[in-house]
Amino acid sequence: MAKVTFSVDDATVRMLRTTAERLGKSQSLVVREAVAEYAARSGRLTDAERRRLFAVLDAMAKRPRRRTDADATRELAEVRDERRSGGRRHSVE
Repeated sequence: MAKVTFSVDDATVRMLRTTAERLGKSQSLVVREAVAEYAARSGRLTDAERRRLFAVLDAMAKRPRRRTDADATRELAEVRDERRSGGRRHSVE
């Protein structure tokens, strides 16, 4: 196990000591568990980010469509045909 040194403010030290004592764990273990939990959550969206993304999706869903179902179906068929034939043979403009 590696030893590291870092600085934290007095309030954080008090919280660490209080938490370790209350849980009956070493301060090092409390820090390891806290870092592991933080790392697990760091890749997830925050509630604020999630609400913002849902608001964007809601706004997009309310916008009127700019093309017909037939246009979308035709475009999907073209994409499928291109994929079956090995992709585009020319550069995209």
